[in-house]
Amino acid sequence: MNLRLLTELYKFPDPWTIDEPIIAIGGDLHPFRLISAYQNGLFPWYNDDEPILWWCPLTRCILHLDDLKISKSMRQLFKKSLYQVTFDRDFESVILNCANIRSSNRTDTWLNEEMIKSYIQVHELGLAHSVEVWDDKGDLVGGLYGLSIGRCFFGESMFHKSSNASKYGFIALVQNLKQRGFQFIDCQIYNPHLGSLGAIEISKDEFRDLFMEHINSKTLQYKWSDWEFNQLEI
Repeated sequence: MNLRLLTELYKFPDPWTIDEPIIAIGGDLHPFRLISAYQNGLFPWYNDDEPILWWCPLTRCILHLDDLKISKSMRQLFKKSLYQVTFDRDFESVILNCANIRSSNRTDTWLNEEMIKSYIQVHELGLAHSVEVWDDKGDLVGGLYGLSIGRCFFGESMFHKSSNASKYGFIALVQNLKQRGFQFIDCQIYNPHLGSLGAIEISKDEFRDLFMEHINSKTLQYKWSDWEFNQLEI
C-alpha cells in the first residue's frame, strides 16, 4: 500500500483517483482539517495506537432518504410516543456516550479524546450535529451525531441505552433531513443494523457521483435546535 503522508495544511490527495481505501495517513484532527476531509469524501478511522488514517472505502454504505424502512414494531413505538427527540440539545453527551459504548464493546476503533475534542469544535462551528433521544424520566437513552455539508449528512456514530432508542432517533433525523432538502446519509461502513433501516452498499464511483452532485448544494439556513419531530408523519 502506498500511504500518502499529510504534510500540507488541511489538504488531501484526490480520493477519486486512488484505487485504495486508505487515502492518506497522519496529519492531525484540527477541526479545519476534519471539515476538509468530509468536503472531499473522506473520514478518519483508526485504532488508538495507530497514526490517523483517512478513508474513502471502495464500497460505501449510504441511505437514500426515500428508502428508509420503518418496521411495524417501530411504528407502534412512535404511535405510543415512547421517546422524545431533540436536536443539538447536548452534543457533548451524545458523543461521549458513543465513545463509552465503543470502549465497553471493545470495538477495533473508538472515539479517543483527540477525536472527541475535534468533533465538539466542529459542532461549535455549526457543521456537526447531534440527535438526542430521551425517556419519560428525562434521561438520555440514545442518540447519534454526524456532519452536515451541502445536502449530505455524514453519520458518524450512534448509541442506545434503551431498546430501539438509536433507531428512534435515526428515523426522526431522516424525517427532518427530507423536509429540508437533504438527499442521503453517508453511513460509511455497512452493517445489518443499518441495512434493516434501508441502507445499501454502492461502489466508490457511484458514491462519487452522488457526493459531487450534492456536496456543494445550498440549503436553507436553520438552527438544528429548532427542529421538531412530528409523530403524525410516521
